Amino acid sequence: MRRDSKLSGVLHVLLHMAEVPGPMTSEDLGRVMQTNPVVIRRIMAGLRDQGLVSSEKGHGGGWTLSCDFNAVTLRDIYEALGAPEIFAMGNRSDAPGCLVEVAVNKALDGAFEAAEALLMERFGQVTLAALSRDFHAGMIAHGRQIDVNAVHGG
Repeated sequence: MRRDSKLSGVLHVLLHMAEVPGPMTSEDLGRVMQTNPVVIRRIMAGLRDQGLVSSEKGHGGGWTLSCDFNAVTLRDIYEALGAPEIFAMGNRSDAPGCLVEVAVNKALDGAFEAAEALLMERFGQVTLAALSRDFHAGMIAHGRQIDVNAVHGG
């Protein structure tokens, strides 16, 4: 089963953008993320609608951050993406009158709800600034300069 990596990808894009002093085009971001610029534009449009990024058309234009990295959390980004399903697992609902299915679903519902609440709480505690600091610390620990074009190197 394929995992949904959109949240991870968007966070990746935002951190790259934070390293560049000016706008980044969809083509630039597509190269960094190894994806089609159309995919980037689709993702970024949703973030723009939430006020997290802005865009300028024309020569010298592109995408820029318009949010406070110290205030925006993983939960904010998750919600800006439309709060996609957290778990690929779910309850069986083939026989709603079956008492075994009812008991199993009740137990699973409680576990899923508790796990999701814990994850959302953690998402609310991690800011984009914290991710950026962690990235910078990793680059320094590996003896590498902060360079958006070199961060994917070995």
